[in-house]
Amino acid sequence: MDHDETGCQAPPEGPILCVNNCGFFGSVATMNMCSKCYKDAILKQEQAKLAASSIENIVNGSSSNSDKEPVAVSNVNLQLKPVETKAISSTPVASPSGLGESQDAKPKQGPNRCTTCKKRVGLTGFNCRCGNLFCSVHRYSDKHECPFDYRTAGRDAIAKANPVPQIGADLALWYTDEAISAPNGILALLA
Repeated sequence: MDHDETGCQAPPEGPILCVNNCGFFGSVATMNMCSKCYKDAILKQEQAKLAASSIENIVNGSSSNSDKEPVAVSNVNLQLKPVETKAISSTPVASPSGLGESQDAKPKQGPNRCTTCKKRVGLTGFNCRCGNLFCSVHRYSDKHECPFDYRTAGRDAIAKANPVPQIGADLALWYTDEAISAPNGILALLA
């Protein structure tokens, strides 16, 4: 039996790629476009209609005043070109007031990847002291040729945590024989 005789439709031959060549599949219901491209096309059509209607309102609105002479209005043919969306640069724009705006807003980045093996790490990545992000295998300094000098950083941390006492001129009196041999000894100096 043939499909035409039974009234059954033939199965589709396969998925249809989007007409915008974005790599996703389209459907007949969305004019052979994927959902994102279809949404963008509808948005562009609505913007074109809005622009055309606003121009007509401006032209018709100027002739509505009865105090002025009538103005001849001819049909205006608009040829709208499709607007390409471009990425906005990630440089922060200063606000006119300049108050209360935080400059810490970071642009949205792609997936986090290990600097060494380029594996996706997501939220489980490890930030190294050298400033790079690594997976669980390459997180140790000996696994990724880390340029950070841990020896100097350790010495500085120990020196900061354990300061060497400096004997000043006022403390030198404590260690002299005169302070010890004074009446009442060191207690006289404390009073």
